[in-house]
Amino acid sequence: MTARPWLRTGDGVSVAVRLTPKGGRDAIDGIETLSDGRAVLKVRVRAAPSEGEANDALCRLMAKSVGVPPRDVSLVAGATARIKRLAISGDGPTLLAALEKICASR
Repeated sequence: MTARPWLRTGDGVSVAVRLTPKGGRDAIDGIETLSDGRAVLKVRVRAAPSEGEANDALCRLMAKSVGVPPRDVSLVAGATARIKRLAISGDGPTLLAALEKICASR
């Protein structure tokens, strides 16, 4: 089984993401293993990486994908980096199941 880029936390889930801005479309492309062995969720958005537009698009896409309101997804690390950490608030098991379903279809 492939390592998963998410961890259950006390109030939801923490997700490691590799974001590609100006990627042509808004999509989650599955799980990727980096050269250092860390697993990340590959995500692309149409938005440019200026003034936080790509980060906002990432949060909206993740919220829609796992079925939570956009206010429940926050960027906690990597605002200007390609590798980011998101916190998604909500019911942990439900969020984990949604993430597994997203990646299973990739």
